[in-house]
Amino acid sequence: MRETDREKAIIVGVIHSQQGRELLVEYLDELELLLDTAGADVVRRMVQERKSFDSAYLVGKGFAMQIKEAVESEDADMVVFDDDLTPAQVRNFEQLCKTKIMDRSGIILDIFARRARTREAKTQVELAQLQYFLPRLTRMWTHLSRQSGGAGIGLRGPGEKQLEVDRRIVRKRITTLRRELEKISRQREIRRSRRKDLFNVALLGYTNVGKSTLMNALTQSDIFVEDRLFATLDSTVRQMPHSGQENILLIDTVGFVRKLPHHLVASFKSTLEETRDADLLIHVVDASHPYFRDQMKVIRNVMRDLKLDDIPSLLVFNKIDKIENKEFLGELKREFEPCFLVSAQRQIFIDQLKEEVINQARAQSIKARVKISLSEQKKLSSVYEWAKILQKKYEGGFVILDIEFPVANKRWYYQLIESPDSVA
Repeated sequence: MRETDREKAIIVGVIHSQQGRELLVEYLDELELLLDTAGADVVRRMVQERKSFDSAYLVGKGFAMQIKEAVESEDADMVVFDDDLTPAQVRNFEQLCKTKIMDRSGIILDIFARRARTREAKTQVELAQLQYFLPRLTRMWTHLSRQSGGAGIGLRGPGEKQLEVDRRIVRKRITTLRRELEKISRQREIRRSRRKDLFNVALLGYTNVGKSTLMNALTQSDIFVEDRLFATLDSTVRQMPHSGQENILLIDTVGFVRKLPHHLVASFKSTLEETRDADLLIHVVDASHPYFRDQMKVIRNVMRDLKLDDIPSLLVFNKIDKIENKEFLGELKREFEPCFLVSAQRQIFIDQLKEEVINQARAQSIKARVKISLSEQKKLSSVYEWAKILQKKYEGGFVILDIEFPVANKRWYYQLIESPDSVA
């Protein structure tokens, strides 16, 4: 979309019992960034305070009329609500305002459709789009009839081809996509199994906190980096070079935002499974963001949902070069000790973080029992080089060893047990 074709949007937020004015301002700031990424300019913000949502319009009828007047005066192409709308609410507003009505979830799906590059990402996005549009198909008929070519925000990507079809065909397509993702997931599992003998480090964080930039700094790579939301959709894997013997892989993952549509998270399940096989997690936080604590809560919730609590993790505050108050950095370090303060873009304290990753690779250990033929002296000698012998006993023509070794030495262990008579 050319800059001159950018759509004009009015965004709407509701202050309610669980969400005060200050927090809503932050949400709307983020929604404006989402719309900028999607290709729209926000021409007005509208906020109403309510004790509960209205079933017909989410906001009150009087405020809905004010939105209608704002659409006419601003010549707006769309109205975007920060909260999810029901199909009935969308239908009512479209009849009232005679323009496109969307919510945060729809915008996020649209961005994902634009960013999807690989077969897996495109499949995941199409599945999420169809699950989102399925209950909204009734209003999409009239919605599409007013669109010239259907090229605007919310109507691009894999999902647009399915908007004209009936529910039965959409459900059939959803079933097909789920099967396709299961197949892709199995293929990903095979790729992960090939990395089982390496020390895997997964980067997690809110969108646009600098995970890809940090990965470039740690691995001396040139992964695509853009100062926009959801620049990375597919997990990227790179090896971290260092002088030791440990083989360390870093895995960059998709970022998150508040109110991420649950069906989108479910669709990206196979991508997120990369994190469950990690030996170490790096939780990256944008230290310069005014609401970084809220962003941290979002990631902690994701980690809990993915059952990642038992995996060792490092907390890394990025973008410290953007913080002018140096006393704040000291307070940050004291509050969240142990943590690391870095600037991935300017390579500040990256070496210290890299050293800690190496130390973690060396410190984490695995205990196992192996059985080796006494005739295989070369193999027996090699075990003493990469593992600590906890106990040794002889049985027939074999020696049985209880061993302990760093996680980073997994490859030697897997090479050993792939041969016959090597597991007791």
